[in-house]
Amino acid sequence: MTDSSLPPPGRDSLTDDLLWRGLIQDSTGLDELRELLDGGSGATYYVGFDPTAPSLHVGSLMQVTMARRLQLAGHRPLLLVGGATGQIGDPKESAERTLNPPEVIAGWVERIRDQLAPFVSYTGENAAQLVNNLTWTGEMSVVEFLRDVGKHFPVNKMLAREVVRARLETGISFTEFSYQLLQANDFFELHRRHGCQLQFGGSDQWGNITAGVDYVRRRGAGPVQAFTTPLVTKSDGTKFGKTEGGAVWLDPTMTSPYAFYQFWLNVDDREVDRYLRYFSFRTRDELEELAKATAERPAARLAQRALAEELTTLVHGPDETRQAVAASQALFGRGSLDELAPETLRAALTEAGLVRLSGELPDVAGLLRESGLVSGLKEARRVIAEGGAYVNNNRVTEVDAEVSSTDLLHGRYLVLRRGKRSFAGVELGE
Repeated sequence: MTDSSLPPPGRDSLTDDLLWRGLIQDSTGLDELRELLDGGSGATYYVGFDPTAPSLHVGSLMQVTMARRLQLAGHRPLLLVGGATGQIGDPKESAERTLNPPEVIAGWVERIRDQLAPFVSYTGENAAQLVNNLTWTGEMSVVEFLRDVGKHFPVNKMLAREVVRARLETGISFTEFSYQLLQANDFFELHRRHGCQLQFGGSDQWGNITAGVDYVRRRGAGPVQAFTTPLVTKSDGTKFGKTEGGAVWLDPTMTSPYAFYQFWLNVDDREVDRYLRYFSFRTRDELEELAKATAERPAARLAQRALAEELTTLVHGPDETRQAVAASQALFGRGSLDELAPETLRAALTEAGLVRLSGELPDVAGLLRESGLVSGLKEARRVIAEGGAYVNNNRVTEVDAEVSSTDLLHGRYLVLRRGKRSFAGVELGE
């Protein structure tokens, strides 16, 4: 069914823009979804985040930016933090999840609620609202859950879910097996309490999401719609959002804004156009123009820079982005190190390799060796003699050159560089 009042398919339709960006993988029906998203009346939608860690990571950005995208188009977001479902855990194919203490989960709920706040607006006609499924789930007794929710779920359909089938041989607890019922009930409660008409999530949640759509129908409510976004992958097969240091978190105390910026700046050429479509709020025309400019000047990495600056600004704000850009330039001699905040400088040097020294500082040759930029003093002296050694972006030409306390940035840091691109840091401790 298609409403004649809808805008024609094309570049200006929200649904067609989402399809062009590759953001819709599965749906309960494209015609129905188009009617809901492009009809002009504004729909209430929800997306959920379970508190399985003290912070969201970049893998959550697909859902966070989608929530923002839909609100900017005139729809109303309900951001659900799973204070109840987070205590249960969605089944994994590999093994049973470790259950965290309720008080730990409660703390994570508050942190994630605060973390979601900057991505949407809480004012206006389509103001966002934060909700916690512990509000309604915590009130239910076991008998109420079994009578009012459980009786609407055929076990044969639950067993057909792929992740459940994968766990049948190794074993799955009733706790994790019941997760689908809790998530489905969330959709019903949000529909009943807030008029929620739409749910979206990652494609790995399709079974849970369609169970919710069906449950709302079985309870005589609705109609409601749903869609999933694709799982973000890397071209080499490794997991998106992982680096050698671990996950890339949205919390600046867990992943610094500089490291966050560098993660996007270092995206592979084969992936950057796709990531821009997924995460950027630039228009289709702007993205196509950027792709053309990047193809003409690939060495400039224009697409990566645009992606890194936009997402760092979205997550951490413009000031931190300016610091991250300034640090990237200054460390390679294209800006002033003195203008970097100590937190940004330390974060950047930590990414490169930060050596902590105490007591009297060695000479420049010794610093190069201690930092790992050279293998020994003989090589260090050769690099200095050939003009390839820098301290705080100043070339050192004397093989026995020393540094003094006045050379320390913020009273404790030195930036060492060998050649154009290899650098490391030294921090003077007590």
